[in-house]
Amino acid sequence: MLKRRRAALADAELDITSFMNLMIVLVPVLLLSLVFTQIRVLNIQLPPLSEQQLQQEQEQPQQLELEIHADRLRLNYPAGEPLRVFPLNEQGQHDFAALSLYLQDLKLTFQQKQIEKQDISILAADTLDYQTLITAMDTVRSFKAVVAAQVVDAELFPQIALGALPAMEGAE
Repeated sequence: MLKRRRAALADAELDITSFMNLMIVLVPVLLLSLVFTQIRVLNIQLPPLSEQQLQQEQEQPQQLELEIHADRLRLNYPAGEPLRVFPLNEQGQHDFAALSLYLQDLKLTFQQKQIEKQDISILAADTLDYQTLITAMDTVRSFKAVVAAQVVDAELFPQIALGALPAMEGAE
């Protein structure tokens, strides 16, 4: 008869050195990548539909609008009626600083007349670049103010609706 020998089962040792080395490198890389990804959310409203727009005009006949053209910014109040035009500044860019100052004065005027105005419509051409649109939204939403020796964001018109420029004026 043949004798079978059983190999003695030795306790196996796990070598996790390479896995630990991987974790030592992977954890700091993942933590560093978290710093570079920041998500910002901008709340906007779609322009009202035609039937809803008629109802809204009856309820709120005066709409504040900002038209962004290639060569100027135009503020309308009520809708379609020019309130102020801001030409390009010396650097050939839209003058958002002057717009912010004017909106601050306008907001103060509304408050003095007990008009609670929180909304504004931004009308822009389809070819407008993204950064200009975001800068316009930031400008009409709030401004930097000093309160109790701290710089805070003071509210202007936080409810922003986006729309397209009318066809005749968008073709400039």
